[in-house]
Amino acid sequence: MRRMQPVVVQHPLAQCHLTAIRAVSTPSHEFRRHLNHLARMLFLEATRELPVHEISVQTPITQTHGAQLARPLVCVPILRAGLGLLDGILPLVPEAIVAHVGIKRNEETALPQPYYANLPANLGAADVFLLDPMLATGGSACEAARQLKEAGALRIVMICVVSCPEGLAAMARAHPDVAIVTAAIDDGLNEHCYIVPGLGDAGDRYFGT
Repeated sequence: MRRMQPVVVQHPLAQCHLTAIRAVSTPSHEFRRHLNHLARMLFLEATRELPVHEISVQTPITQTHGAQLARPLVCVPILRAGLGLLDGILPLVPEAIVAHVGIKRNEETALPQPYYANLPANLGAADVFLLDPMLATGGSACEAARQLKEAGALRIVMICVVSCPEGLAAMARAHPDVAIVTAAIDDGLNEHCYIVPGLGDAGDRYFGT
């Protein structure tokens, strides 16, 4: 199966938002604002090639042609940090279905521990967007993608703010068909399996806890 190459969004505004959320001095309310803006930009890139149906619409002046998405959208944040991306994306696609996958990392082994999943029945007919700010070891992302495929998903795009070579390699081995859209590919992982330079714990910083 052909490996999908990650897409790095290098738009100047995206990189400015990324810089703000990297900074340790950025308070939670500003972290949330910048992450929401960045999530929208990443989602716009991730949806660039979605198929559409041509429809007819009546303007105040005349009849004209328009477009409508050809397939339903399903957004799947990995709890809890993925909710920060969801908050930025939903205003763009309020009709999207929201599913949830709960996976936490064992801090001793760095292995994923799934604890919750609520997935819709129409995954096979939908374009599915897996949301997590960080792609570190890749353990949580690989497990989430496995669950989605097991539930019928055929088209999955992962959106993450910061990734690293280790996580990208893990996803490429386990799920080469999953496209990845990110704002940065960082240097790698430290001895605690945190991304360097990274942005710290995205969930803690987003929720202030």
